[in-house]
Amino acid sequence: MSDYVLDASAVIALLNAEPGAETVNKALPRAVIGAVNLSEVLAKSVEAGHSLDSAVAAISPLGLPVIDFDPDHARLAAGLRAVTRPAGLSLGDRACIALGRTLEAIVLTADRSWAGLDVGVTIEVIR
Repeated sequence: MSDYVLDASAVIALLNAEPGAETVNKALPRAVIGAVNLSEVLAKSVEAGHSLDSAVAAISPLGLPVIDFDPDHARLAAGLRAVTRPAGLSLGDRACIALGRTLEAIVLTADRSWAGLDVGVTIEVIR
């Protein structure tokens, strides 16, 4: 059973040893990441100048189970659009929250705009 779902921003904070990384590191043994958020982490790494292969190599040792984005998650994420629009959440953000709701897990993020959202899941902002 997974207790945490990691948003891309939380994984990036861990990989870059940014503030909040220790919180993510403590959750890591009981955490998962959604496939959409994994794609975001890899894309951000490539944007920062790393090759895709090195980005994959950097995240692989974390041992994070990757959960597919399935039709149920797609429906949940779509249903979150209206309530999260004022906070500017992306599809990836909503996919992360949808996974957290499905797994009844705490969602970890570095994105402060998520604080206080009433989306049916506990959100912890790591910094």
